[in-house]
Formats: sequence, structure tokens, C-alpha cells
Amino acid sequence: MKIKWFGQSCFLLTSSSGTRLLIDPYNRLLGYRMPLIETDILAITHDHRDHNQIQAATGYDLLVNKPYVYTHNQVTIRGIPTYHDKVNGAKRGNNTVYVIQMDDLTICHCGDLGHLLSSDQVREIGHVDILMVPVGGTRTLDGREAAETIHQLQPAITIPMHYRTKALGLAGCFLFDKVDTFLQASGMNVSEVHELHVTKEQLPTTAHVVVLHYESIR
Repeated sequence: MKIKWFGQSCFLLTSSSGTRLLIDPYNRLLGYRMPLIETDILAITHDHRDHNQIQAATGYDLLVNKPYVYTHNQVTIRGIPTYHDKVNGAKRGNNTVYVIQMDDLTICHCGDLGHLLSSDQVREIGHVDILMVPVGGTRTLDGREAAETIHQLQPAITIPMHYRTKALGLAGCFLFDKVDTFLQASGMNVSEVHELHVTKEQLPTTAHVVVLHYESIR
């Protein structure tokens, strides 16, 4: 499997057979440059403009945008209802956590999760190989809460998302923490790559954080 990060919470997952899954494309009001991406499956975790720019995707056969179970081209996606805040969605609405089965790997994308998971939600998510979790705080989990979510789900690899980078400019300074806050809270080994290539056999035996460089296509 190949995993690319396009900034914010947007990832493109490509299976060994070539099936592509695009998650949470955003609009261009952000400092990141969201390209037009060809994909087979498009997944939207919630209806905010930095996550729901469906016009950035082309060619998809399946739109995933509700907490249901979806199957397409040997990829299975389970949606688990959560919230964008700590008050059952009263401030920022609902959020869907997606549990994805691809290439014998289980990937959990948390969207804009705004609260720690309940014990029932942890059980529903189940085993996780790769966790994509927001760490920037303010409107989502912060670094400490993201580290606690790792403790809850015990993934082999964690990929932080939704944090301040240089691309976000001045707005990012007000909205999000840097990834460093999370890295300190996690206390785990860290590596940085432009694109993650991983198989079930290559998963680390000790929990590991992978910081992806966002893919900038101009």
C-alpha cells in the first residue's frame, strides 16, 4: 500500500492492485494546494469545507459519507459515528471515523475527532494497524489527547494530521498546534517520509510515528 498526505486530513491510499481511496479533500482557502485527484473511492468524514471538497476528486465509483459499511474493489470501509467536539456535536456537529481494510491492513482515519473515544467506540473500531489522527487541537484532539487515543487503539503506525505547517501561513498559527507538541506527548520513535509504502509484513513490532511531508502539486 502507498499512502500520500496532501495536507490537513487529506490522504490518498493506493492498494497493491491499484485501487485508490481519497479521504477528505479540502478547498483552496487553505494554504495547501489541493490538486484534482483521480480516485476509485471518495470518503468524506464530515461536512466542513476543509474536508468535503468533492470537486477535487474525479472518476470515483463510490462516495463514502455516512457511518455505514461499504465494499468496493476488495476494499471495505466501516464508518463509526463520533463527534467534532466534546459536547455530542452541539458545537461542531458529527464526525465519522472510518476503519478501512485494504491489502490485509486495517487503517483508521479519525477525521476531525473532537473527543476521546468511549470504550464502546474502541471496541467497535477494533484492531488497528495504521492510525491517522488529528493532533492540532482547538477544534479537534490536541497532542496529549491524540497520544491517549494511540494508547486506546494500540496501532503499529500512527500518522499525525490536522496540525500547523508553514503552508497554512498566519491562519495556521491561530488554529492549530505544531506536530511537535504531539510528538513530545507520544514519546514514540519518529520517522519522516514523503510517501509511506507499507505491507502487513513490514509493520513495526514497536509502536512508531510516521510524519508525512505533504504532497504539493503546483
